[in-house]
Amino acid sequence: MSEAVGLIGFLAEMMRLKSVPRIGWLLRGVRDVESVAEHSFGVAVIAMLLADRARSRGVEVNVERLLRMALMHDLTEARTGDLPSTIKEYFDRAAVRAADERIAEEMVAELGQTGQSYLELWRDYEHRASIEARLVKAADKLDLLVQSREYEKGGARSLQEFWETADDDFAKLGVDDLIADLIEELKESRKEQD
Repeated sequence: MSEAVGLIGFLAEMMRLKSVPRIGWLLRGVRDVESVAEHSFGVAVIAMLLADRARSRGVEVNVERLLRMALMHDLTEARTGDLPSTIKEYFDRAAVRAADERIAEEMVAELGQTGQSYLELWRDYEHRASIEARLVKAADKLDLLVQSREYEKGGARSLQEFWETADDDFAKLGVDDLIADLIEELKESRKEQD
């Protein structure tokens, strides 16, 4: 198989993310929901902003690595779709992780060394092993809150649970000093729209 065939195959799979809806929103009654690709764009922009914030405070962050990770963080959803937590709770966590690992490995297999670097980025994100991974995860959660606020502005009323779990979700990442004021501002702006 030529390199071009492998690249086109990978691109075709990744482009599916443009049409994979974020199921959690649908389950909560939101219509015309964002795709996984739209979410990944939001995560990348937020991650870039967080990285710039971190760097301005003296934290060493590899921004290229962070942005690549943000683009790859939902890689496996090209095959599984967006499995919300309400579905995942019915499956053994280790089994879900093993399936995701196998999918990720298969998706990048034809890309040679480049594919291995994508796989390593995805694995780092999954394990939160680096500052870049923790910032991308914080961006993932912030994107959820920003999108939730936007859907609420449009009339959605069943999204409170995302706000109730936000503090616990962020506390595990060890980047409070970079995001605490952002979360507070989101919460305040949400109150103002009520």
